[in-house]
Amino acid sequence: MLIIACISGHGFGHGSRVAALLGALHRLEPQCRFLLSTPLPEAFLKQAFAAIPHQQRNCCWDVGVVQADALGSDPAATLQALEALEPLLANQVELEAQAISAMLLPGEKAVVLADVAPAAVLLAERLALPLVWQANFGWDAIYQELGGELVAWAKRCNGLYRRGTALLECPFCLEMDWELPKCPIGLSAGVPRLSPDELRQSIGWNFAKQKTAMLSFGGMGFPLDRKLLQRWPDWGFFVAEPELALAPNAKLLPHDLRPLDLLPICGVVITKPGYSTFCEALGQGIGVIAVERQGFAEAEVLLEGLRNHGWHRCLSRGSFLKGEWQLDEPLIPPAKGPLAPGGEIEAARYLLKFLT
Repeated sequence: MLIIACISGHGFGHGSRVAALLGALHRLEPQCRFLLSTPLPEAFLKQAFAAIPHQQRNCCWDVGVVQADALGSDPAATLQALEALEPLLANQVELEAQAISAMLLPGEKAVVLADVAPAAVLLAERLALPLVWQANFGWDAIYQELGGELVAWAKRCNGLYRRGTALLECPFCLEMDWELPKCPIGLSAGVPRLSPDELRQSIGWNFAKQKTAMLSFGGMGFPLDRKLLQRWPDWGFFVAEPELALAPNAKLLPHDLRPLDLLPICGVVITKPGYSTFCEALGQGIGVIAVERQGFAEAEVLLEGLRNHGWHRCLSRGSFLKGEWQLDEPLIPPAKGPLAPGGEIEAARYLLKFLT
């Protein structure tokens, strides 16, 4: 049984979400084989998919949104990137279809899983395989909101999404009117690899959980003055930027650990609105301080979900850049109850239906 996972290169969140699903599928059906078709960097894939035997083919199926920084988008650059990718897809589909056909064993069943590149359906159709989307939004909704010439691309993406077989609908979702069978799932996240005691001992961490924060802004990171961390001297911070790690109360994320692996000893995550980060934090019962993100339709839906289902605080970009993080204030309780975990297991069982 072969899963061909076409993963958006837009950000690490898509890769983390697929890793959670494939990890659950590997536990349920160890004989499954996994092919990752994605431009995500090898270093990230080795971390995120470390427990999952897999092969990788470096393929770019979408551009997502080109970001000005971790909190803002660049519509003009996004349009240019879409126009550059489009003429390359037909040849890529043919080359990949030939390579995958050669990989398939006689009589082996296969399915394409896409998160959430529209062009993945072209590969599935060329291989005559079912395609299951995993998404909490499609690029059609994102491009529609950005407007201008991207509206035409929104229509093209919507047409491609409708040619899929089914949709794994994640929490915090935008409208996905693709007229496909849907399987709503709960919070989907991986599992930390170490216990809190093992973590503390291995990295030498002495700050209490309730005084530990993770600064997490995805693959792009976000440049900050390390003096902002020293505004909170009784707090310890895990950071991804080497410059920030020079602060006396900060530690660089260990290269052999995922942010998820460190959450058991964190009290709060300071981050942009992002699906996988929210799922991982809420799944571990950890509060989230979210910084506003502009030019991305998903952000407000994520924030609404956070307000409803997680202990939280929302910061303006201005307050964040001034270091006004309100860590000395209690987090705001959720307006509703917590979301059910285990979405990755629900998704894995759903995929097995296509394979068995």
